[in-house]
Order: sequence, then C-alpha cells, then structure tokens
Amino acid sequence: MDLDAVRTFVAVADAGQFREAAADLSITQQAVSKRVAALEKDLGVRLFTRTARGARLTIDGQAFRPYARALLQAEERAAASVRPGRRALRVDVIGRRLAPAGLLQDFHRAHPAVELDVVTLFDADAAIAAVRSGTIDATFRAVTVPVRQLPEGIEAARVHDEPLQLLTGPGHALAGAREVTLRQLVGHRIWMPGIVTGTEWAAYYDELATEFGLTIDPLGPNFGMEHLLEAIADSSDLATLVGEQTRFVWPAGYDLRRIPVHDPTPVYPHSLIWRADNTHPALTALRDHLGPTPSDHDDAWTPRWARR
Repeated sequence: MDLDAVRTFVAVADAGQFREAAADLSITQQAVSKRVAALEKDLGVRLFTRTARGARLTIDGQAFRPYARALLQAEERAAASVRPGRRALRVDVIGRRLAPAGLLQDFHRAHPAVELDVVTLFDADAAIAAVRSGTIDATFRAVTVPVRQLPEGIEAARVHDEPLQLLTGPGHALAGAREVTLRQLVGHRIWMPGIVTGTEWAAYYDELATEFGLTIDPLGPNFGMEHLLEAIADSSDLATLVGEQTRFVWPAGYDLRRIPVHDPTPVYPHSLIWRADNTHPALTALRDHLGPTPSDHDDAWTPRWARR
C-alpha cells in the first residue's frame, strides 16, 4: 500500500478539506486529489464525499481511518528501530545472570533515559558476526585473539576483570575454607557441564586447567544451572567455578558456599566489542561509562591471550 497516499488520506480526514491537507503536506491540491483517488481505486471504495464545505468521510472512510493511522505509526516505529539516536541500543550480554548483565544494569541506572534492547547470543563468533552485520550494537565477550586480528572495522576494549569463586556444597572437603588457592584445587573434580568446545569460555578454562593441573570436567548432560546447583549441594566431591558477579538463587537447604580463589586470583576478562563506524550516541555513552577497567587484584591470572 502506498504510504504517501495513506498519509494524504489521514491529512484530509483530519483537516476536512483537500486545500488545508495540501498546505499541511506542502504539496498541491491536485496532488492530494490524485493520491486519494489512487487509494480509493486500490481499495475499491469511496473514502470521502465531496461537499461544498470540504470532504466528509464515508462509512468506508471511517472504517479505514484507524487502520491508516496504525500503518503510519508502524512506519514510524520501523524507521525508529534503525535510526541512531531514536532506536534502542542493542547489546549482547552472554547470559542474564552473568557479570555483563550487571554492567549493563549499572549503565542503565546511570543513564535511565537510554532505551536498551538486551539479547543473549551463544558464543563470540555469533556475537561478532551480529556486530558486523548491524544486528546488535555491541557485545560483552572474552577476546581470545589480538584486537588487530578481529575482523576489519571491529574494535574491542577490556572493560571488566571478574574474579572466579569456588562453589561447593556443605559436604565438600573445602566447604569450610574462607579462601582457597588454585593449587589446593588440584585433585578435586570441578564439574562444568556448560563448557562447549570452540567457545571463548572453553578456551579460558582449558588454559586455566592446563597451567595449574586442574581437573575441569565438562562431561555429562547440561540440564541448566538449577540442576548443577542441586547436584553440587548433594555431593561431597563435586564443585564448580563461577564468576564473582554471577547471580544465583537457591533453596536455603542447599547451604552452598562461594569461596574466593587466590594465589593467584583467576579473573575472567570481559571486553566490549563494537563496530568502529557505529554512530549510535548511546554506544558512546556506554563506552565512556565502562572505561578501561584494570583488575583490582595484584595476583590476577588470565590466559596468555588476555594479557596486555
């Protein structure tokens, strides 16, 4: 349907005269008549009755008017969805319980007027492809290659180093510890069924396990975090690693323990990734809000690919 004709119809319906509608639209009265006639021909009905006082909607015109307005509103929403400064800033946070979601919530509290569209994509490859295509504006990811090796036009900045914690049930041998070292974890089974080969988090935990001789077990069905928490709560030998800012809720009876890990402190390196030519003003505000955030831990450990 010709939206210019629909817009002209609405203008005439509101003004009640072809002449005033022409003035409102900055076109000639003849152009208004032609557009309305074309729309009537397309619909197969008369929309107006011409009178000495102007134009009066027919019954069909009255029926069509709310839908015509809806068409114009849909057009405006469609344009706003891709117009920088008017559409929402689209950001991938990996998971809604993880630290990047918290970073984005902090930004929203500081900039409540900024409209956000939060998505969760699977891995860095999918997220970077979405950034390149313009499907999203930015993503929080661990970058496993030098920035110069990212696709052309893609930029990244390290914005948050998140310490890891050991999560155990009450019957685990380390449950009573105030803190543990990575060397104390040697020989303990660290169960992480959510690790998927080829992902950035798999690369992180592979290097952590190799460097410190840890047993990180990715096997077994991944039924989600609730199942993992239940299994750990009931086990005397299972534990897992979680980010310090990862948010969990579990039944009080689980009595799970979150234990800091030190000497060294393994930190997960979150970076913000965006397209260099993206002019969305809220993206600039997000980058300024995050800024470069070096680790607060003097003994921080990261994989070789994340070291500055």
